[in-house]
Amino acid sequence: MGKYRAPQRMAALTALVLPPVILILAVDIVVEQFPRGMIVLAGVAIGFAAAWYGLLRTGAARVLGVAIAVVALAATVVVLITNGDHVVQALVILAGLALWLAATRAAFSVHVPLAKARPPEHPVLFFNPKSGGGKAERFNLAEEARARGIRPIELTLGSDLEQLVRGAVADGADGLAMAGGDGSQAIVAAIAAELDLPYGCIPAGTRNHFALDLGVDRDDVVGALDSFVNGGERRVDLAEINGRVFVNNVSLGLYAEAVQRKGYRDAKLRTILDTLPDALGPDGEELDLRWRGPGGDEHSSGAAILVSNNRYRLGRAVGSGTRPKIDDGLLGVTIAAAPIGRGEHQRLPQRPWREWSTPEFEVDADGPVAAGIDGEALRLDPPLRFRIRPGVLRVRIARGHPGASPSAAMPEDFWETVRALARIAAGRAPPELG
Repeated sequence: MGKYRAPQRMAALTALVLPPVILILAVDIVVEQFPRGMIVLAGVAIGFAAAWYGLLRTGAARVLGVAIAVVALAATVVVLITNGDHVVQALVILAGLALWLAATRAAFSVHVPLAKARPPEHPVLFFNPKSGGGKAERFNLAEEARARGIRPIELTLGSDLEQLVRGAVADGADGLAMAGGDGSQAIVAAIAAELDLPYGCIPAGTRNHFALDLGVDRDDVVGALDSFVNGGERRVDLAEINGRVFVNNVSLGLYAEAVQRKGYRDAKLRTILDTLPDALGPDGEELDLRWRGPGGDEHSSGAAILVSNNRYRLGRAVGSGTRPKIDDGLLGVTIAAAPIGRGEHQRLPQRPWREWSTPEFEVDADGPVAAGIDGEALRLDPPLRFRIRPGVLRVRIARGHPGASPSAAMPEDFWETVRALARIAAGRAPPELG
């Protein structure tokens, strides 16, 4: 990653200095206008907490956190403006929080220089025109690919993607890119790894989780094609279950049952919510699955099991829902505990989940197991054997894209974040990123 750039150092210094300044302003207002000033202190506290919540997460959760922070601080400003006092301080507090949030994100921004790689001479792009609400058509991916010397191949109804990819390789393709959902990405990535061909992940799906953790800019669909023009290269891991490759995760339990249900693709959230009473309600039962923990002891499963291609950050850690690395050479295993008790007395255990990393993992059962593999519903015969395949995939990343997960440089808790900001501000050498 090299040395921290001057803008990052300034952002880190700003992120360290702003909180005490804002706190001093808030306390000054409290002292001078007690007890009404307590409203100001409460508004600032809620604003900071909500902004921190948003910083830790991605997508809708981040928007929600930032929105709550804005509302809390705006209400504080309104209270002060109504009384005509300390208006300047209130506006400074509001602006300071927004600047603090932006500065913290900027301080941990990632842009990893990738190894130079010779561009393929006959690259091929496979694209699903229906993925992501029609992103491929909206961004004219076929035309953009041709302009870059990449042959586009459209997936039509009834197409066999694996046959299309192998047919293209037989015709001379020496680079494989996929524009579609993560299930399709896994098929193309598996063949690219098998044949040691460069692979490009084009974020034209709905969530594009694999692209995010690879360091592909999900908002730059067309720019991702430049990975086969002048992009850099990195090697990452793939994982498999009973010989089938997956790029993100396999879920057994709540989510796996949801994706099996009719209507899931048209109403994913509603279908998952409809599954909750069955899986976690008074009449719910734990999964009939058996597995061994990191100590070698045999257990029965809880409400759900998640096995991922490298470890996800979960809970309240900064960058929750992403993988800091995708080249650690280890599976991530998470066991979600089932609720304790029944009916009105039902509650979650003190430790709602346990997680660890391992190169291999096995789950046994007495019959076929419902599984969600990168969001695709399947039923698999036990035993389910998971393993990691370290460094088998040659991924091309466009030069203008980050090249690493957004959580790659971010610590996992508040005090680690403060210490990391101090290191950045001081210009100390950053850790190596995968």
